[in-house]
Amino acid sequence: MRGKPLDTPADIRRTAMDLLARREHGVQELSRKLQQRGGDAEQIAAVLQHLQDEGLLNEDRYLESYIRSRALAGRGPARIREELQQRGLARSAIELALDTADLDWKEQLHELWQRKFGEKPVDQKAYAKQARFLLYRGYPMDWVQRLLR
Repeated sequence: MRGKPLDTPADIRRTAMDLLARREHGVQELSRKLQQRGGDAEQIAAVLQHLQDEGLLNEDRYLESYIRSRALAGRGPARIREELQQRGLARSAIELALDTADLDWKEQLHELWQRKFGEKPVDQKAYAKQARFLLYRGYPMDWVQRLLR
């Protein structure tokens, strides 16, 4: 816990706004951070609801921002989906956000492969290494196989 505990709704709101000024947050993530700083769970829930009502806290905006940043960092849809589920977001919202993301996932895959390897695998060992890397990054097996063949 940093600084003084969050005793009042005003303290909670100020801290929440500071966190939101740095980057978008999901409701559960922001709630967890505020509780770690000593805020009361009921007060936090009320403050976060007000922030949502005011449009300052928006899960759709958070999903869009998170997906874009992770995709640009070379992560594929499966990996991003898993990370968002771990952050407590609804599966239906995640799927909708991934489907409507203005990203060409196959182009992202090709660019990542080009940056990392740049040439087709010469043998089975190289194929396995490239495939493992791309699968770990969250790209579907059929896309990886098509790319490497």
